[in-house]
Amino acid sequence: MPIAMSETRPSVLVTGGAKRLGAAISRAFGHAGWHVVIHYNSSGEAADALAAELPSAKTCQADLCDLDAVRTLAARLARDLTDWRCLVNCASVFQPDAVTELDPQTNQRAMQVNARAPALLAQAYLGHAKAEGGRRVIQVTDQKLANPNPDFFSYTMSKHALDATIAMLSMGASRAEDRVYGLAPGAILASHDQSEEEAEISHRMNLLTRRTSAEEVAEAALFLANGALASGQTVYVDSGQHLLQQERDVIYLAREHAA
Repeated sequence: MPIAMSETRPSVLVTGGAKRLGAAISRAFGHAGWHVVIHYNSSGEAADALAAELPSAKTCQADLCDLDAVRTLAARLARDLTDWRCLVNCASVFQPDAVTELDPQTNQRAMQVNARAPALLAQAYLGHAKAEGGRRVIQVTDQKLANPNPDFFSYTMSKHALDATIAMLSMGASRAEDRVYGLAPGAILASHDQSEEEAEISHRMNLLTRRTSAEEVAEAALFLANGALASGQTVYVDSGQHLLQQERDVIYLAREHAA
């Protein structure tokens, strides 16, 4: 992988940064001149391949279900990075369970990976990281915050829990020069059991009837990393999907429409 240049570039940690939306965010920061720390759990080959593409990057492994591993990761990076300017909590699990019958294992994993781990990582980052000009936490949530539906019950619950950390961290864990933001994407990539053909239909179910790209979300993350907005705000990147009232997840709305 490329030689780390964290001593001359601002650094960013992107959790889940090896694949899907996380990979797009890693690429955007890397090409914008940042030193990118690409976190992964089991996607080591993808992480190494992505790091090799970027001018300055390294990879790090941690299972976000293991809170001791999360603490160790945060402590190591806070010690090693001289200008750890941004943390993007992007890693997420998206598994179905029903609004009428919560699945305990699905719920435990969703709450752990999507809410507890990013909250703990953000706390450790704001408590110990060194950065020039203030630090930035970006919690990647979901447009379902404003446009909820009963599908993927535990996933949606966990994203609401993550959203709650944004205001609280802004008020009680950050300094005046720090910023804590939310970034709420809409339907971006094929997910769960979707085919690409189905995604083309479902991901246009928004006010603009267009498919939002992963690169647009990554550009928004870069914008937030500059700290131009007041702390505590959330930016939606979803072509207006959150302004609708969709009674089901778009995966199922598209299938119902096609039936």
